Amino acid sequence: MMAKLNLGDEAPDFEALTDQNQTLRLRDLRGQTVILYFYPKDDTPG
Repeated sequence: MMAKLNLGDEAPDFEALTDQNQTLRLRDLRGQTVILYFYPKDDTPG
C-alpha cells in the first residue's frame, strides 16, 4: 500500500540503489536540501 503525502509532509525514509550500485538512504541526507521528483510512467503524457 502506498502512503499518501500532502504538501508539506515529511517524506518517509526509503532506500534505493545509486547508479554506482551503492545503497542510498533518505535518512543519510538529513540536514541537506533534497528534492524528490516523481514522474509518470515513461512514455506517457503528463
